[in-house]
Amino acid sequence: MKQHISKIALVVKDYDEAIQFYTKVLSFDLIEDTKLSEEKRWVVVRPPGSTGCALLLAKAKDETQAFHIGNQTGGRVSFFLFTDNLDRDHQNLLQHEVQIVREPAKHEYGKVLVFADLYGNLWDLIEPFETNSLA
Repeated sequence: MKQHISKIALVVKDYDEAIQFYTKVLSFDLIEDTKLSEEKRWVVVRPPGSTGCALLLAKAKDETQAFHIGNQTGGRVSFFLFTDNLDRDHQNLLQHEVQIVREPAKHEYGKVLVFADLYGNLWDLIEPFETNSLA
């Protein structure tokens, strides 16, 4: 049997502001933006150069969903973004005034920092060391 995770839904307030953040600030690729109805779109973004799991930006449809925007995992880091150059990406985040929650630090698996996206979801940005088995 062969399986893989294709997409992870990320609840957002607004499609266009989420697209703007993920494509302009994080430089993700906009894979798809299809209108499904007057209120619903199928919006998919993915890190540049990646062919793996993508984010489905899903606009909250009611108060219950809206309540969880930015806190889908109860305050834990939600997403793990691997990079080939943490220093470059750190500078980009600073230029775009993205909140850095934990400054870059070296760990046994690589260099890592924690940042918050436009809604407050926490992300680990990781530059793995060559021998890292976490990738």
